[in-house]
Amino acid sequence: MEIRHIASDDLDAVLDNRRRAFGPLSGGGAETWRKLVSPMLPEGRYLGAFDGPRLVGAARINPYVQWWHGRPLSMGGVAGVTVSPEDRGRGVGRALTRAAVERCAELGHAVSALYPATTPVYRSAGYEHAGVLQRITVPAEALRTLGGPGGASGAAAAAAVKLRRMGPADAAELVALIGRVHAATRASGPLCLDERTWRLWLEDDDDFCYLAEDGFVVYRWSDGDIEVDNLLAGSEATARALWSIVGSASTVAKSVTACADPADPVLWMLRERSKDEVTQTRWMFRLIDLPAAVEGRGFPAGVRVETPVEVTDSLRPGNAGTWVLRVDGGAGSVTRCDAPAGDDATRLTIGGMSALFAGVPTATLRRSGLLSGGSPDADDALDAAFGCAAYMLDYF
Repeated sequence: MEIRHIASDDLDAVLDNRRRAFGPLSGGGAETWRKLVSPMLPEGRYLGAFDGPRLVGAARINPYVQWWHGRPLSMGGVAGVTVSPEDRGRGVGRALTRAAVERCAELGHAVSALYPATTPVYRSAGYEHAGVLQRITVPAEALRTLGGPGGASGAAAAAAVKLRRMGPADAAELVALIGRVHAATRASGPLCLDERTWRLWLEDDDDFCYLAEDGFVVYRWSDGDIEVDNLLAGSEATARALWSIVGSASTVAKSVTACADPADPVLWMLRERSKDEVTQTRWMFRLIDLPAAVEGRGFPAGVRVETPVEVTDSLRPGNAGTWVLRVDGGAGSVTRCDAPAGDDATRLTIGGMSALFAGVPTATLRRSGLLSGGSPDADDALDAAFGCAAYMLDYF
């Protein structure tokens, strides 16, 4: 079996494998898929596993930016991992995942994430469960009546924040807006598509897209109700305006399902809230370049840490070894320590270190076998530095 970059001549075979793995695409869906992936081919972002001339599997690396405590990191989103049915059980998926990790490094991604169809394959390559994509369902009428502070109408609130329709020409402005809001809210986990991909998605006539100075929404009709792909707001007024415009369809739609931050302010704006109707999709995460990831991540400004950590990573030896982790003034670093790890060092697999980076508590990591050594004081310090509730708003 050989793993090499996918070329344009291979796309029919990739699409056939995709249909067999995930089900058929409509004619329009297949065309959109080709538009999405074709620019990635010369960038080496699509890998194929070949048995002679025959394609047996494929994996794509999407170019994303992901925020960690409000600071952006280059992230490789591994997606479209498929293996032809007759070739499953031969280790094709495992080989593709390991190749994708190495390709992420070559592309300069500090971290990588994916939505797993199966955990063991990705865990064997150093990925670990990290965060959630959460979908909430609320009554459309409850959103329509949000309006604005003091019970102002939805239309008045929308006018106050100057909502306008959004299209492909707004992609650059949208990318900049997403960065500003995630930085200001010190978000951990959400990503941003590149401008090229945003232009493609904003061409979809079935989506309704609105843009404000500090927020946006993308939503559509789905079986008589409303589905929100993405809604981001940097202020109360904009959040009320965007959610109320979605709820304005309440004369027809009974419910709205939305991808939302588990701490989205809309959940605190609803007049009535006694229980949440929520579904969660888990995603996995991996540090590709440990020093670059820690240096690029944001940290709480009031936290100061200096502690040794020992990391094992059989796939990327450059991450392995003993490091001194330092966090101070909102910034972090790791410095390699040539001396052997002492008894005071916290020991983590790369999966454990990746999960810690993504806010999974040290107590959880200890009890799941991903962390050992160290001390209670070190655990408290690590939790203070990395603690967060990581989430995404986009499925890929």
